[in-house]
Amino acid sequence: MNNSSVLSERFSLSYRTKMFVVCLLYFAEGVPFGFIYNTLSVYFRSHNMSLRAIGMLSLTGLAWSLKLLWAPLVDRFGKRFYWIVPSQLVIALCMLSILAVNPSNPGLSIVIILAAMCFASATQDIAVDAYTIDILDEKELGMANGFRVSAYRVALIVAGGGLVALSDYLEWKAVFVGISVAMGLIALVVLFWKPCHAPRVKTSQNSGSLGIVKQWVVPIKGILKKKNVWAVILFILLFKVGDSMMGSMVAPFWVDKGFTRTEIGLVSGTLGTVFSIIGSIVGGALTTMWGIGRALWVLGGFQAISNLGYAGAALPGVTKYAVYGASVFESFSGGLGTAAFLAFLMKLCDKHFSATQYALFSTIFSFSRSISGVLGGFGAEHFGYALFFFYTFLAACPAFALLPWVLPFIEHDSS
Repeated sequence: MNNSSVLSERFSLSYRTKMFVVCLLYFAEGVPFGFIYNTLSVYFRSHNMSLRAIGMLSLTGLAWSLKLLWAPLVDRFGKRFYWIVPSQLVIALCMLSILAVNPSNPGLSIVIILAAMCFASATQDIAVDAYTIDILDEKELGMANGFRVSAYRVALIVAGGGLVALSDYLEWKAVFVGISVAMGLIALVVLFWKPCHAPRVKTSQNSGSLGIVKQWVVPIKGILKKKNVWAVILFILLFKVGDSMMGSMVAPFWVDKGFTRTEIGLVSGTLGTVFSIIGSIVGGALTTMWGIGRALWVLGGFQAISNLGYAGAALPGVTKYAVYGASVFESFSGGLGTAAFLAFLMKLCDKHFSATQYALFSTIFSFSRSISGVLGGFGAEHFGYALFFFYTFLAACPAFALLPWVLPFIEHDSS
């Protein structure tokens, strides 16, 4: 990440303020995702919407995979909060609009509402990621990404399982109004709180001086012309492959092992999320202490090795407590590796084009994660859980072979 001190002369934020900004913005990022993929599924099914219709609604989430198409516009026009605040208000409005739709037979109107909500959410993601890159110095990336992951996961719990649980005690209308008001309040904080208004980086080749086509071309060309970029792209594709393959089959494994839904929810879900948050914070602190390179080696190693815990837990005759232990260790280690990996992705970005470049890197990563989930289903069915989980550990190893080419790439950028 270039020009780490560009903003310091005109706009200075304390370390503590930066961390608070990161937590606020990434909590806001997580709310619509948890709401759409958890709360709405329960809401519509409880009103007897068909499973096929619920599944088809998930297609509106394609906006998250396509955000590279309009990310350059966020780099080109205006301050970051000019994009964040309207996006958050649209999200809040869409949450309220769902109440006006018949949940058992919503028709085309719900598709339009959710498409608008997903588009606004993806736009918020672009601007928030870019703003975070803009304000952080390299030494702050590790801890910031630890807080980032933690805030995002807390939002998933609040806007997902939390709202569903509240719906047992309150009417759905009250639940929807409450979460939309929360998003509206966050938008007001971002609108009026100066730490969310850092100026854009300005250079002779800044976004405003580029033609509209070059707005897409220049940031991506800037990445592709760098030495060893092939290794970086492969590393982004491969670093989370083993973790994603295994993660897609964890829930089916628990079901097939005969665990109750209460055990799955409390241990694999809630307790797993808590340890993932702890792992993210610890991983962020260690990344700050060691630097990104060493953190990728060590914390990524823990992430890969944790798959062996599930491989052992899947063997015949193993007690349920071994599965509990494997779940906790995998969640904690996944948090460690994620904090280091996200710091690495941010370090790759040029602050002049942070929205476009981070959108590109996250799109590459998202593609890999989706394909890994598909492969996980075939692998678990063909090999059985124990051997499959072992193979996911092997699938995680090739990424480490790329680090000798990858690390000089980010070290050169910081020089």
